[in-house]
Amino acid sequence: MAEVQHKLEIFRGLLKFKSNQTKIWAVLVVLSIVTIIEVALGIVKPKFLLELFLGMKIINWIFILLTFAKAYYITWDFMHMRDEKSGLRNSVVLPLVILVLFLVALLLIEADYIFQVKYNGFLSWDF
Repeated sequence: MAEVQHKLEIFRGLLKFKSNQTKIWAVLVVLSIVTIIEVALGIVKPKFLLELFLGMKIINWIFILLTFAKAYYITWDFMHMRDEKSGLRNSVVLPLVILVLFLVALLLIEADYIFQVKYNGFLSWDF
């Protein structure tokens, strides 16, 4: 059986490596840097990032985006999605995107309901 050769590059060919081991170390460094940025932002919490944007603090949006970036990168590199055909990639990614959007919609609907109940005050029902 022929040996499968994985691509030894990251960032769409911007960095190329001689072996899988050096590539794995580079991926570890990239993911560590993103995690360090997240932790540093969580500790420092700059004032300008605590303003609201689309109903949520900007720092929370940054955390969500960095988390999605890490998840995408882990899937792309460690699960070798880049080496697969587009049909398989789509069959993995599209259901997850649909489920995440559905979950976000449900959470927003529930959060709005709870906000309205607390804002308008609780009214007891007569049974």
